[in-house]
Amino acid sequence: MPSRRPHRGSQPTHFRARRFDVNSPGGRLITLLTLAAVAGVAVGLVLPHVSPTVGQITGLYTASGPAADALAALAVDDAPSTAGYDRDLFGYRQTDDDGNGCDIREDILARDLTDVTYRSAGGCQVQSGTLDDPYTGQTIRFERGRDTSSAVQIDHVVALENAWQSGARDWDAATRMRFGNDPANLLAVDGPANQDKGSASAAYWLPTNADYRCEYVARQIGVKTAYGLTVTTAERRAMQAVLRACPAQELS
Repeated sequence: MPSRRPHRGSQPTHFRARRFDVNSPGGRLITLLTLAAVAGVAVGLVLPHVSPTVGQITGLYTASGPAADALAALAVDDAPSTAGYDRDLFGYRQTDDDGNGCDIREDILARDLTDVTYRSAGGCQVQSGTLDDPYTGQTIRFERGRDTSSAVQIDHVVALENAWQSGARDWDAATRMRFGNDPANLLAVDGPANQDKGSASAAYWLPTNADYRCEYVARQIGVKTAYGLTVTTAERRAMQAVLRACPAQELS
């Protein structure tokens, strides 16, 4: 009786796939090679942010456009000092340059909030409003009160301490007062985000709202340009890394 031939499309038994055994020598080798490949990808993504040299080679700090050009023109000072810094030297909320009878906090709240109401008719103290927060991307309802006012705070985009170590320590009192109350450097923002930022430069803090980072960095550059302030190398690199994604970014 002739032997039965294998059915077309079937495989001889010695070609049947065997179950992959991770504990076999071959399985361990494949596992190690896979982990090495994953690690290589991770290093490729992270290393430019950790190593300035690698970042320079990979073009991470290559940026173009108006904001990037202004950044390139700023002087670099890698030995900043906070010696003698005192926030009160900037006189925040101690001036009324527009003469409307309101301090600068009220002016910025009225500028940056929508649906604004005031404590009294014809007054300038903001009672309530809505903030589309640029730092977090969240919508915040502001209501004046002992336990609620801090939900929205006024941030110095270039922090006062950062300004001090970037050149403001050499200013006269009038210039520091002008800087401390300059609307171009003030922004109504989420209170916790403002606290988290503190006095950090762009090298150490950026808004969690990635869509606002280009404008945020451009605003810092604009302020530093207007007042002749310096940047550190780390600060400049962080700004360049942001501006790389928005080559048409103007100064804010």
